[in-house]
Amino acid sequence: MLRKIFFIANIWALVFVVQSVKAEEPNLKVLRKQMVIAIDKSQLTDSLYNSLDHIKEKSGIVNGFVGALLALKAKHAWNPYSKIKYLNRSEKVFKQAVTADPHNIEIRFMRFSIEHNVPSILGFNKDLAVDSEDIIAQLDKKNYGSADKELTIAIIKFLIHSKRCTPAQNQILNKHLTELT
Repeated sequence: MLRKIFFIANIWALVFVVQSVKAEEPNLKVLRKQMVIAIDKSQLTDSLYNSLDHIKEKSGIVNGFVGALLALKAKHAWNPYSKIKYLNRSEKVFKQAVTADPHNIEIRFMRFSIEHNVPSILGFNKDLAVDSEDIIAQLDKKNYGSADKELTIAIIKFLIHSKRCTPAQNQILNKHLTELT
């Protein structure tokens, strides 16, 4: 009888832990909208960063957002040393995110868009080709990961307009764009 009570108590404890971990996962739709606003609002960037950085067991996608927020902190910083420090941290966090979820097009897109926008002289554009190739490969497999249809279309349009893809890649992207719209 004591074993049964202990077993049931352990099951309830496990359920509670799983629920509390799930409760920490942010709502991605809301977070995406906030990220767009954070591009121009340093206070929102800091607030989002602080809330996501406190999550204990970060998933790949959460680390992707943390990496993006670190890059936004670099954008908002006035001190050149701070800018480089944030970009270095962003790069490390993105590596963790990609390692955790290597075929997530949203993570790859966030890193691609940051590397696309950071001046190339700083050397933070090493993964542009790898990310665009993987995004296209996942689109071919219809493996959209955490990205919904709206975000997938935005990713495709961004890649096309970035002028960083080859003509063959642009042709594939246009085909996917046609299929989704």
